[in-house]
Amino acid sequence: MPAVYRQRIQQLHTELGIPADYPARFPGTLYEEARELVDAGPDYYGRPQQLEAGARDAWQAMQAAAAETGVVLHLISAYRSVDYQCELIRRKCRAGRSLEEVLEVNAAPGYSEHHTGRAVDLGTLDCPALVEAFEDTPAFGWLQQHAGRFGFALSYPRGNPEGISYEPWHWCFHASR
Repeated sequence: MPAVYRQRIQQLHTELGIPADYPARFPGTLYEEARELVDAGPDYYGRPQQLEAGARDAWQAMQAAAAETGVVLHLISAYRSVDYQCELIRRKCRAGRSLEEVLEVNAAPGYSEHHTGRAVDLGTLDCPALVEAFEDTPAFGWLQQHAGRFGFALSYPRGNPEGISYEPWHWCFHASR
């Protein structure tokens, strides 16, 4: 990983007030931003989304396979740049949330799987977006049984070592099919 990127992340953390020991909590998970992204179609809200090509292909195949069984999966979020992650954290802090509280649900810039272009936040029609209740939906049950077939894994199960809140909607592509 280029030293310039590490320095940029360190500078952004300083600007945001992220504690200097934050990287020690996440050893080995400083992610570079994806360099080659492709259109992954719109998310549930109609916003254009991007992923790395392999992740996009796997996502579309997984979505189609789920649909064949009557399970609706849609994108809530895919690739996020380091700059977007910074703004997301700033926005939540401006809204009155403490930085500590924000970092329980959003990884610091540089530490989000979304930077890789391989992570997706997923939703379904019968559940509000980005809530734990997603785990009670047929969509989550389907993902638990079948996502691995498409190279996707749940990133933040309960009690994960990263200290990120449980996110049944956040899945990351780890292998090509």
